Amino acid sequence: MSEKLPQQPDNEEVDLGQLFNAIGRLFEKLFAFIGGIFKGILSAVIYVLKPLIVYFKISAAIFIVLVVLGFIYEKSTKPIYFSKMVVEAHFDSKYQLVNDIEYFNALIKSNNVAELAQIFEMDSSYASKLKGFELEAGPVTQNDLFVEYGEYVKSIDTSLVDQLNYKEYVNNRDLLSGSIYTITAKSNKQDVFKKLNEGFRKTFENDFAKQQKQIRDSTVHIDRLSLMTELSRLDSIQNTYLEVLKNESKNRDLSFGLNTGLPITEEKSITNEYDLFLEEQIIRKNLNYLDKSIVEKNNYFDIVSSFDRLGIEDQKLQARYFIIFPVLGLLLFLLGFLAIKLFKYIKEYE
Repeated sequence: MSEKLPQQPDNEEVDLGQLFNAIGRLFEKLFAFIGGIFKGILSAVIYVLKPLIVYFKISAAIFIVLVVLGFIYEKSTKPIYFSKMVVEAHFDSKYQLVNDIEYFNALIKSNNVAELAQIFEMDSSYASKLKGFELEAGPVTQNDLFVEYGEYVKSIDTSLVDQLNYKEYVNNRDLLSGSIYTITAKSNKQDVFKKLNEGFRKTFENDFAKQQKQIRDSTVHIDRLSLMTELSRLDSIQNTYLEVLKNESKNRDLSFGLNTGLPITEEKSITNEYDLFLEEQIIRKNLNYLDKSIVEKNNYFDIVSSFDRLGIEDQKLQARYFIIFPVLGLLLFLLGFLAIKLFKYIKEYE
């Protein structure tokens, strides 16, 4: 029995050796698989780019010709200028703004110069140079988002707050979530942008926004009347307490000749008068809040940053035709070569 005991370590070494060999083979297969993927990708890239090398003279000639054509076309086209205006919309006028931006772009696309000239109250020569409008939300800071989220929480049921936290609210914001917008106008004429203000003013001062403002003004008027009535009532009560204090002072002088001691009724009157004073301060604070809300938001929109007098030339990549033309030309050349290879393969397939 003692002769068989030393055989156990040999068996364990054999098992561990087999395990390590299996792990080694597994990693070899894994590396071979990954290497096969990279090799396949490299082969595909080389196969796609091979026509550019095989037919180098043709591809180089195509590249040079398209660069020249793109440069000539870019110089022959009129430059596009752009300018931006940042606005803050009030009384839900943002809904009409979104619709009007789409409407303006539709008019430009259909070349309806007469309608554009009438909307923006400008000469047709200026309206014909408009190339399009873009609308973006913002810019907003982190503090603006916190304030916006706080107003959103106040406007919904408290039971729904836990279902949409701040992070989810920010991620789910869309174009109509905020009130600040950046309007980008594009034109072939550099000095047309200041003439667009009148058209956007009419956009914000729409019938729905006017109705919302009227509702706000009526609500503020009702709240003000209520607060003024309450303030008048408090003033009447305070005058009554003052009369009570005067009468108590006269009665003490007649009864005792000197003011000795403090009657209970006098202490109670002073306490109630102080409570009335605190309530008056709250009412006056609410009145000040109403006045402040009207001063802060009494227009249909506020211009945070207006259009520049002269626009800036658009230098984006999509306007660089001497880059776009050769890139598209070479892509078409490669696609044509692959299409010929595929057609030939299908034709010879048995």
